[in-house]
Amino acid sequence: MVYNPASGDARFREELDEWVRGFQSAGYLVSLLRTEADGSTCERVGEALSLGGFGEADAVVAAGGDGTLNRVANALVRCGCRAPLAVIPAGTANDFARFIGAPGDVAAACKALAARNVVCADIGAVNGLHHFVNVCAAGMLTNISHYIDQDLKNSLGKLAYYIKGLEQIPNFVPLRFKITTAAEVFEEELYFFFILNSSGAGGFDKLSPGAKLDDGLFDFVGFRAFPIFELPALFLKVLAGDCLDDRRILFVRDSFFRVEYLSPPGDKMMMITDIDGEPGPQFPIEVHNMARHLPILTT
Repeated sequence: MVYNPASGDARFREELDEWVRGFQSAGYLVSLLRTEADGSTCERVGEALSLGGFGEADAVVAAGGDGTLNRVANALVRCGCRAPLAVIPAGTANDFARFIGAPGDVAAACKALAARNVVCADIGAVNGLHHFVNVCAAGMLTNISHYIDQDLKNSLGKLAYYIKGLEQIPNFVPLRFKITTAAEVFEEELYFFFILNSSGAGGFDKLSPGAKLDDGLFDFVGFRAFPIFELPALFLKVLAGDCLDDRRILFVRDSFFRVEYLSPPGDKMMMITDIDGEPGPQFPIEVHNMARHLPILTT
């Protein structure tokens, strides 16, 4: 079990003993690894998996938010561990955990482990080095999680994202992108975009309701340039899961995307992508779908 003591409201560390006791009562031997804030988590998880012989483990459990899940998944992919990944939703948004129905209590989690419902999920590879489980995003709003104070996240949860987003709206400027898929090329002015492996990101559960974990495809959802006063009405459609046919949305489904700027933005931070809530590589990016590559335990 890899756990992040600072995720979400930071309450999981107080519940840790209960989780360990629950898993042990179900017959599991639990090995713990605590994440660190210095960015070494992925490497440390990889070392533990390689040195500890956990390739034959029943599961590798990630307890935290989307960022924690991302680091653990990257470690699994890089070291070739085929033990299924289980998720405990202990973060702020928990986008991917909600999508797969990951249980948030000990009894249900033990039941899910015992049921062994494993789905071989797609995973994204960005520029061949960075992997994402849920989303690769860029543009306005998408890097909010990088700037929110941890105490604010712990106290306000997802509301902290929305407050920070409102602060950015007056600074919205469209960004000119060239998007190349396996079949088409688009040139678009977008405020921001998501390349999704699930139905949602950033606390919005229904960005692409038809998304599937294991179809070998990603869902590209781009928000075209439009008058800012239309934003509240469009977000209502996003919340209702009814935005993909809107003229202000670019929706494409494919297994490959190359995205580059036609006009580099003045803000250097707009050159950095966001991968599962963590800073990703700079543009241009190439995103490949590694179909059914990551075993995940679902309910």
